[in-house]
This record gives sequence, structure tokens and C-alpha cells, in this order.
Amino acid sequence: MLDGNVAADFAERQKGALPGELGIQWDEVANGRAAGWFTVERRHMAPNGFLHAASVIALVDSACGYACVASLPEGATGFTTIELKANYLGTAKEGETVECRARLAHGGRMTQVWDAEAVNRTTGKTMALFRCTQMVLYPR
Repeated sequence: MLDGNVAADFAERQKGALPGELGIQWDEVANGRAAGWFTVERRHMAPNGFLHAASVIALVDSACGYACVASLPEGATGFTTIELKANYLGTAKEGETVECRARLAHGGRMTQVWDAEAVNRTTGKTMALFRCTQMVLYPR
């Protein structure tokens, strides 16, 4: 378990990886929670001109994953996602901001369950509800 807000550490670690390439920014990554956002640009869009669902998944799944690392039980070395689900309720246009808040719903020794919500900051409308289950990994 990490102490305090380690958002800057995760921002540095994601450089060159998908979350960094998508311009995802972090306000908070801490035990039991994370908050981040991105401003919608062409790189976040599908060829049909709408926001690509994978851009939203990259935000909410990264929030849950980063917070999972910050919340690992003593002795754990990492995690792997064993299930994820998203319900899409809306979208965002270029120039608008998509924000996310993730929270720990269950923090067990072997699994963690995370809930996240993606919101269009510009309109205030919920865009997606997300839940994932993480299996906690230990050394063999």
C-alpha cells in the first residue's frame, strides 16, 4: 500500500505507454481512489467522428489499475485484470474534457473490485459506468 497521492509518479511511469500517448493527466492516485482526465483531441476519436470507446476505457481502466497498485496488500507484487465491464451513456466532442473518478469497492487479499465513472466535464453528464475485478499477485 502506498502512502499519499502518488499521481506524479504514475504520470512519469506512463510516458511512452498508451495512457501517456492519449494525454491522460492525473489529479490523484492514492490508496482506494484515483482521479484523472483528458481533453478530447483527434487522437481520441473513431474514424466516424465520435469519441472512441477505447479512449474512455483507457482512462477508467488506467485509473482503476493505478489505484490498485497504490492499494496492494502487504506482500503483493502486482495485479492482473480478470474482468471488466462498461456501460456507455453519453459521449464528448473534440475540445471537451472527460474526467474520471475511481474508487475501491472491495479490497480483499486475493481480489480487488473497482468502480469508476467517466463524466463529460463540459456538460456535467455521466458518459460511462465502469467496474473491474483485479486478481492480486504474490511472489511464488
